[in-house]
Amino acid sequence: MSVEGIPATPRPGNRRIDRVLAEDFLAGLQGRPLPEVRTLRAEAEQEEVDLSYLRRIVQGRLDILRAELNRRDGTGSQDLVQGLAAILADEPRAPARGLGRHTTMEPSRADSHRRYVEALVADVDLSDTSARSTDELAHALRTLSEEEQDLSAKRRQVQRVMDECGAEITRRYRDGEADVETLLGQQSGGPGRSAG
Repeated sequence: MSVEGIPATPRPGNRRIDRVLAEDFLAGLQGRPLPEVRTLRAEAEQEEVDLSYLRRIVQGRLDILRAELNRRDGTGSQDLVQGLAAILADEPRAPARGLGRHTTMEPSRADSHRRYVEALVADVDLSDTSARSTDELAHALRTLSEEEQDLSAKRRQVQRVMDECGAEITRRYRDGEADVETLLGQQSGGPGRSAG
């Protein structure tokens, strides 16, 4: 998405997300070796973590803008605006868990994600929203709202890819095509043992 006054730049992770959402990413999934299916799932999972992190950054900025606009129209307080700015200045929190998923992955490009969001609303300094006009804040709010919707849609698509990979891995264990003892041997670094 191109933002007024800011040259269109590729979103962080464009190459990986293009791969994960490509029509052929899951082509022939049932015939692929199990380690390859796991690699596909891990690649999708990393992209989901990055999208979730980027989305949380955008949502934080949206909270600041909404709080300031609410303060101006009398439905919010100055304390909330100051509190949100302090929260956003803190280090990033643990990765989000969406739809009951648990992940231990960290965002792979946290700094570039923050720079990307800052570039979206570069003309509005969110550390001093009171110095900006209501129109400027409303424009930034629209820009970030559109971005949040786009990120949410992409995240749902990536989650579907993760689910398909996970379902295929589960099917193989359920149908006896994969061996739990072999998996345990691989995870411990030793050779897999066949059931005897």
